[in-house]
Amino acid sequence: MQSCRLAAEGLACRRGDRILFRGLSLSLEAGEALRVSGPNGIGKSSLIRILAGLMAPFSGSVEREGEAGLVDERPALDTHLPLGQALAFWERFDGHGADAVDRLGLGALREVPVRFLSTGQKKRAALARLIAQGAPVWLLDEPLNGLDSDAVALVETIVAEHCAAGGLALVASHQPINLPEHHTLALRKYVHAGEFADEEWGE
Repeated sequence: MQSCRLAAEGLACRRGDRILFRGLSLSLEAGEALRVSGPNGIGKSSLIRILAGLMAPFSGSVEREGEAGLVDERPALDTHLPLGQALAFWERFDGHGADAVDRLGLGALREVPVRFLSTGQKKRAALARLIAQGAPVWLLDEPLNGLDSDAVALVETIVAEHCAAGGLALVASHQPINLPEHHTLALRKYVHAGEFADEEWGE
């Protein structure tokens, strides 16, 4: 696996006329995981997009070493194609096979158009594509949405295996998730205009 590192310094995020967070810093090395928690609308998804390079921060900087793979509410799969063909499209770019399809319980759905998959099935399909991508930096936005308890446990295992192999993972989730040797970054709502509670690190 490629060497990897992810760091941010003094990040602030503005959406419209609202500042969602400011003064946010983090640092992750190979083998480490971070859970970002907080209520809906606090800026977890925006933080993920900033770290992925899909959105510019209002202020601050991001440094990333290694390719990043993103899983969010958009599975990046052609909804009109059968699942097997939709994943095969990305194989031409990723250079890897979708070996995780069966492991994620999707083997029987290869001929089913992506648009007919349930929320949980689409999430597992996105994870299958992520694994095939081979990226060392994983950015996961609410990866447990729509998953039952067995699928949640499997995702936790897959993330642990990724970190043990030298990758890193940043997971934004309002649901509890067991991650290996991880810290938690809790985003908090600002107290009033112009003032914010501190983001905090915790085990």
